[in-house]
Amino acid sequence: MIIIAGALYVDAADRDTYLADCSAVVEQARTAPGCLDFALSADPVRPDRINVYERWATDEDLERFRDAGPEPGQAARIRDADVRTYRVSGVEAP
Repeated sequence: MIIIAGALYVDAADRDTYLADCSAVVEQARTAPGCLDFALSADPVRPDRINVYERWATDEDLERFRDAGPEPGQAARIRDADVRTYRVSGVEAP
């Protein structure tokens, strides 16, 4: 399993609009083969931060989705990002 997690930073005044503009991407991801979860959300403390969380079954599933790529206009609105890929070798119930 692959987890993508971290934060995107956009202008604080644009965050809610940015998230609304990402609705179609979230819906597309959630129906993509191998997508186990996909969420973009407003951070409750920082008005310029968007939290990113994705879970994918395989690298191939992730790459297939990434090949579709973000809209160039959306990518241009990101001022900074700190997003990492985590490879999970085991999962346990709490």
